Amino acid sequence: MASSEPHYILPRPEFDKPVKILIAVAPYYKDIAEQLVAGAVAEIEAAGGFHEVIEVPGALELPTAIGIAGRMSNFDGYVALGCVIRGETTHYDTVCNDSARGLTLLGLQGLCIGNGILTVENHDQAWARAETAGQNKGGGAAAAALHLIALARRWGSSRKGVGFVPARDEYQVAGTGAGKDTA
Repeated sequence: MASSEPHYILPRPEFDKPVKILIAVAPYYKDIAEQLVAGAVAEIEAAGGFHEVIEVPGALELPTAIGIAGRMSNFDGYVALGCVIRGETTHYDTVCNDSARGLTLLGLQGLCIGNGILTVENHDQAWARAETAGQNKGGGAAAAALHLIALARRWGSSRKGVGFVPARDEYQVAGTGAGKDTA
């Protein structure tokens, strides 16, 4: 079992100004989700941060909710929490891959995101990973977001928005209006 393997954990980052983190959770498996949120909240509070929790219908909606928040709010970072348990169909693969891909793309665009979406074979595996007294993957996802926020603060100011920037009208850029059809 992976929990018995030794591994290194980075020291908790310290902040001169408190962080504000959105925890987005898909509570499909409520008992698992509650443990994940408890772990994330404890880690954020231990770092002196503030949090807000929102719920979305499922893991596929987590990237969308975080993307909306990234464009329309002032959070420093985000924690995505949920659990996908393998079923009898390939839907499991779609949900696991697409939710992770969505979060990765948002991260590559500059959002500080900790991915705490568990992808497991059964409820026992989920519980072992979610339980705050166990592997505490919710706390680990919050720690990842905190570390990314610390790097972002180290390297520069916060950036507004995420996603595509609309192309500028060449006439506005030039400022002359040259070539503009005036007929």
